[in-house]
Amino acid sequence: MSHHPSPASAGANTLPRSVRIGYGSGSVATGAFGTVPGLMLLPFLTDELGIAAVLAGVIVFLPKFWDVVLNPIAGRISDRSLDPAGPRRPWLIRAGVMLAGAFALIFAGPEMDNRALEAGWVLVFFLLAATAYAFFQVPYVSMPAEITSSYDERTRLMTWRVAILALTIMVAGASAPAIRNAFDGRDGYRVMGVVMALIILAGVLSAWWGTRNAPVGTVQAGSGTLVDQLKVVARARDFRLLLTTFVLQALATGCMLAGVDYLAEDVIGKAGAATPLFVCFVGPALLLTPAWAALGTRIGKRAGYVLSSLVLATGALLALSALWAPAWVVFAATALVGLGYAGCQVFPMAMLPDAAAIDSARTGENRIGVYTGVWTAGETLGMALGPAVFAVLLAIGGYVSSRSSEAVVQPDSALTAITLGFSVLPAALVLLSLLALRAYRLDAAEVAAAEVEVPR
Repeated sequence: MSHHPSPASAGANTLPRSVRIGYGSGSVATGAFGTVPGLMLLPFLTDELGIAAVLAGVIVFLPKFWDVVLNPIAGRISDRSLDPAGPRRPWLIRAGVMLAGAFALIFAGPEMDNRALEAGWVLVFFLLAATAYAFFQVPYVSMPAEITSSYDERTRLMTWRVAILALTIMVAGASAPAIRNAFDGRDGYRVMGVVMALIILAGVLSAWWGTRNAPVGTVQAGSGTLVDQLKVVARARDFRLLLTTFVLQALATGCMLAGVDYLAEDVIGKAGAATPLFVCFVGPALLLTPAWAALGTRIGKRAGYVLSSLVLATGALLALSALWAPAWVVFAATALVGLGYAGCQVFPMAMLPDAAAIDSARTGENRIGVYTGVWTAGETLGMALGPAVFAVLLAIGGYVSSRSSEAVVQPDSALTAITLGFSVLPAALVLLSLLALRAYRLDAAEVAAAEVEVPR
């Protein structure tokens, strides 16, 4: 039977700053891969390769859907991995290097003068990248529940992670359109893909090296088949409620990310507007993540999550003004979205290890990887459905796909669809997600009570 880090044996002491930063640096990889395809892949397919919006949405969605199936399997495999460095950390380097290489190839396809073949190239390498990402992200997200048993230390750990995530999202998301625009046609996408792959690789290596001194304990791997363990996870009420909230918000975020380039180019209509718009989206998260964490310590993670969600929804609704207001109003509304987005990353990421660790503490069996696999599957599904739903809105609005050399004028119905997909729809999804969060009850006292029950 394999052995793994335990929340109890890892201890509740404060982690060294080097471990916090080392762990957080893995968000360079997850942030770049989670952001750039959602931001750039749909425009690449519709406006560079000339793929119809609905088909482009399918190409973006299918590899992510594959991840939904694969993530729980990746979690169970890492739960049962035997390695002196622990069950999670070796997967960071194994899968991370593959992820970086496959990502560069997504945008590196040759010009084939055949849209079906070009679309197939993108689909194959995006699928390969998604597979590698599952085996990187699931072990990575599992680690906090095992390297510390402290309720508050997990929040501090997530503060570093989300701060680095916000910085990565801002740098990658703002620079990707700029790099693309600096070169002609498809060369811009090719160069952008290589640069982002190098950023992903840097995050992979940093997380692998930076967590070498993280605590490693022992917990018996969960018994039963994968289906048995998934049934146990499904019965975990607070985890289920938290996951529902997070998936709906991931769908909202996916819609907004997919809409940035379209809103900037077609609705705002200013050259290069995608970069400042994206900075407004994620910039506040970089600055205010510690403030959200501090507030959560005072009022609780759940209350902080509700508040940040309301801020995000308000900003999204105000972005509807893109149809008539000056650009600066839209940028301000998007900055308000970014303010809420910071909290909507800090709090659920800090609440997930609590839910997973309670199961481990009560049973002495390690299902943390399965919990994380289900979680990342849900997040992946939400982020994948976002661009797919946005693509459907484009099709309904009559959006005209074209190759980069072709000049087209979008109809007013397409501009309306773009704006609604960036504003009203995400706001509605965030507000809907709060219905599930209302019933979430897990707090610091319950986490502490469960952890004293750990078998010795």
